[in-house]
Amino acid sequence: MMTLARRHDEGAIKIREIAAASDLPEKFLELILLELKNARFVNSVRGARGGYQLRRAPSEIPLSDIIRLVDGPLAPLGDAEQLRSLIADDADHRALYEVFLAVRDAAAKILENTTLADLVSKGKKPQAAAAAKKR
Repeated sequence: MMTLARRHDEGAIKIREIAAASDLPEKFLELILLELKNARFVNSVRGARGGYQLRRAPSEIPLSDIIRLVDGPLAPLGDAEQLRSLIADDADHRALYEVFLAVRDAAAKILENTTLADLVSKGKKPQAAAAAKKR
């Protein structure tokens, strides 16, 4: 998705170009793109100028959406409802579950407020700084 985000303004990108930029085998990438298409993250375009492109602007795609698609719940410590239930039902371990919930909530907040566009722009900063030093 990073390649599609970086090249969002270029329209559809051929799968071989995405594979080369991502250093992934094309067959493996096809499976990923099919899953992303079924989840309505990408569109496929047929024809000579065809390929794949993001359905939404990178600034409109939070990392939380992608992680939920790939991994399910956002945090490795369980989902929020499960933790709240444990807090209510297990007095002996309530303090521990409260910490886990706080960690989960902090991770969720970061992932929900970080978009693909944020990652693309952060990835460009070191290159821009290096270019400025050469001048």
